[in-house]
Amino acid sequence: MAEKKKTTIILFSGDYDKAMAAYIIANGAAAYDHEVTIFHTFWGLNALRKENQVPVKKGFMEKMFGKMMPRGADKMGLSKMNYLGMGPKMIKDVMKKHNSMPLPQLIEMAQEQDVTLLACTMTMDLLGLQKEELLDDIEYGGVAAYIGEAEDGNISLFI
Repeated sequence: MAEKKKTTIILFSGDYDKAMAAYIIANGAAAYDHEVTIFHTFWGLNALRKENQVPVKKGFMEKMFGKMMPRGADKMGLSKMNYLGMGPKMIKDVMKKHNSMPLPQLIEMAQEQDVTLLACTMTMDLLGLQKEELLDDIEYGGVAAYIGEAEDGNISLFI
């Protein structure tokens, strides 16, 4: 039997459209029976944040980062044409008309397809994010965890 192909994606961007691209590719690769890992680092971690505020103890800087960053995938802005938040509303309307799946559902689909959602623990420390603030059923690790997944990967992407 042939060895299963691997796709790894580093999601560095916190932009809605770039995160959508990462998750569309991840779900496509999973549908083609690839083992898929998305390594969420820096602003890409916002895709894994829970929408509701979780009461956790934080210092001043961590609280500031928490307030400045979007809480959850649906609150992320666009990379272009954000227009003070109007861009995401417009693109979501267009997506709805074309029966395109929004980002939160793409993330759910990835979890259903056993895509590994890996949160960068170093970035979590830097930005003051705690496990309780991120989605359930995800994994945590640093660069070594990503390298372990990527070193025998067939496709590696940086988004």
